[in-house]
Amino acid sequence: MSISPNVAEVAALLGETSRATILTSLMDGRFHTASELAYIAAIKPQTASFHLSKLVDGNLVIVEKHGRHRYYQLANEEIARILESFLAISPPPEVRSLKQSRQMKLLQNARTCYDHLAGKLGVELTEAMLAAGYLEKEAQEFTVTTTGEQFFTDFGIDLVELRGKRRSFSHACLDWSERHHHLAGALGNGLLKKFLTLGWITQDPSIRAVTITDKGKIGFKKTFQIEIK
Repeated sequence: MSISPNVAEVAALLGETSRATILTSLMDGRFHTASELAYIAAIKPQTASFHLSKLVDGNLVIVEKHGRHRYYQLANEEIARILESFLAISPPPEVRSLKQSRQMKLLQNARTCYDHLAGKLGVELTEAMLAAGYLEKEAQEFTVTTTGEQFFTDFGIDLVELRGKRRSFSHACLDWSERHHHLAGALGNGLLKKFLTLGWITQDPSIRAVTITDKGKIGFKKTFQIEIK
């Protein structure tokens, strides 16, 4: 009897194109209906429901029922991290339209990875905080320095609250488009929420892309010395 983890079942779930599309769409960290995911994956709602049922049974996706409606979300941050790693080693998708080309550029520039910033902006932000001495990288984790403790506090980030959450605090997530690590975990999520509150960024409701506002360009330049054109 084999004692090895049965990864074949998970691999089979990821190996179907429509399911893979649904999973990557759910990497925005939000809840979506089967109809929304069917539209994104270009399949019939009934087909999407079939695939979602398999993903729920495989513990990759969770579902919440509200009245007659069902809403789906990735099971947890760890699933998003694994998917991001798969994307990092996957060949780039074939671009077949101007719309797809535009969306890819937007995603590569700035996007959400579950509940934290990713893409060029996410990586540049992380590298800026490392260069400023707010963070230090140790293997697959970032640690907040004494200087960083003061910076985040002054910036309005409650580190005590974030450390109290039952999740990773500040792990390194491999960015699929930049091939470098960006900050994830509770601290990464805290920064994303802060940038949204400040109006530095806005989220695209249809894809995972994040738009940097004029106010954000000024803020990122002044606070993190990130030049955004």
